[in-house]
Amino acid sequence: MSKKILVTGGAGYIGSHVVRQLGEAGYDVVIYDNCSTGLPQAILHGELIIGDLSDTDILHKIFCQHKFSAVLHFAASLIVPESVARPLDYYTNNTRNTLNLLQCCKNARVNQIVFSSTAAVYGEPKENPVTELTPTNPINPYGRSKLMSEWIIQDYGAASDLRYVILRYFNVAGAEPEGRLGQMSDNATHLIKVACDAALGKRPELKVFGTNYPTPDGTAIRDYIHIEDLATAHVDALRYLEQGNESQILNCGYGKGYSVRQVIERVKAISGVDFPVIETSPRAGDPVSVVACGNKIRQVLDWQPKYNDLDTIIRTTLDWEIKYKNLFYRRKPKFRKLEKLALHL
Repeated sequence: MSKKILVTGGAGYIGSHVVRQLGEAGYDVVIYDNCSTGLPQAILHGELIIGDLSDTDILHKIFCQHKFSAVLHFAASLIVPESVARPLDYYTNNTRNTLNLLQCCKNARVNQIVFSSTAAVYGEPKENPVTELTPTNPINPYGRSKLMSEWIIQDYGAASDLRYVILRYFNVAGAEPEGRLGQMSDNATHLIKVACDAALGKRPELKVFGTNYPTPDGTAIRDYIHIEDLATAHVDALRYLEQGNESQILNCGYGKGYSVRQVIERVKAISGVDFPVIETSPRAGDPVSVVACGNKIRQVLDWQPKYNDLDTIIRTTLDWEIKYKNLFYRRKPKFRKLEKLALHL
């Protein structure tokens, strides 16, 4: 009998790739998502229930009905400038809803969780690459809301039999190479997606936020990780917990930083389009440079990335936008609404 896993936020960009890999690995998956940013069409395996983590009564009933062995928690708001403008929304959706989920885990005696965190918890690190021991000092509400969630998970783990893997993502991009999944939102703010949109004429230009940073070319530096490698890290983390291993906090990145200008140059070269680039002032809450030290995740989980290459990340993003995205939107989604679900509980 396959193990049943709850995936919150599983209809989103990252969550849907993980759900697909979990399904392919033989897990029985239930996805709980309010679909405020995710889409039902993104669910290729398992059962999607549309609902919000603030609906604790319904969430508790779902736990009672399904008897989950583990939870993978993705549901969150994640746009840094938006978090600066709307901090209460971020503490509500990211931190309080994590607390709601953990309370349900406690009541249902689910003692394994993989948590989707972020490199934003490090803030403006004094040294790169950052390790898991680098001091956490987030500089925006998004990072703080995630770090607070980490603390709650760690404190509950120390007081119970909960075991966890907290994965701190660096910049996620790319699409599934066969074209089944990719970034669905047309309002995405990540650099590679925005640059590819500009190359394809979906945006009139690309804005560079800050050109006077203390970096070789004046633009911010980030570590970019392919979505498929990140998804694999979650499956590896789940299997690690299933083997009875101890809790971990792990960086998810390749250990190679690229500046904004370098990314733009590669998108232009690969696409063959010299799209307009507008230089403007830095955004609130953006750090100068954040690059991962990924040694620990490779050692602990035996994680072996397959797409560790900036050009591959860009090409799969372009292929998704050109060849596959329209086919994605034509899929017929299958899901249960909460109103129907409540009648059966």
